Amino acid sequence: MFIRQKGSRDKDAEARGNATAHQPQPAPDAGKAQDERRANPSTTSAVRTTAMIGMTVKIKGDISSDENLVIEGQVDGTITLNSHELTIGQSGRVNANVTAKIIKIDGQVNGDLVGKEKIIISKTGTVRGNLVAPTVILEEGGKFKGTIDMGSAVGSSAEPPIADFANAARAQRSVVEAKGEGSTVIKHG
Repeated sequence: MFIRQKGSRDKDAEARGNATAHQPQPAPDAGKAQDERRANPSTTSAVRTTAMIGMTVKIKGDISSDENLVIEGQVDGTITLNSHELTIGQSGRVNANVTAKIIKIDGQVNGDLVGKEKIIISKTGTVRGNLVAPTVILEEGGKFKGTIDMGSAVGSSAEPPIADFANAARAQRSVVEAKGEGSTVIKHG
């Protein structure tokens, strides 16, 4: 049996009121801002800065992105990240022409690479193709076969368009491979 003392109900209510009184109360518009964030996908996607293609993923086709990209799987086609960084991980296998702001190769790439700022081939990286970038870094142990064009800033008015470099290098590589000779560096200008 339960015996309640006189006034205990008032004390219980008062205790509950004091417990909630010490907790911070949300601002009147706080719930509204949270609802707007949930409704607006650009706010949540702005937090994510890098997309990833996993080791078991195989893609055939064109990839373009407005965020950084890491490839650990296999891609056949073209990759375009005009204002972002592309990293080919150690397990990454890419058979594609690539255009990105910065390209870092830790895996294997067969294709022409155009880096608007730089291309980095790490000690575990292997590239067979033509490179066009203002800065090209080949770390000790990295493997590379193709041509390199390191003119002034890529896309400046003093140079032919990037596509001209890649097309000329591709044509030259076809001729060189047909003759069975080594690589040739093409310089425009």
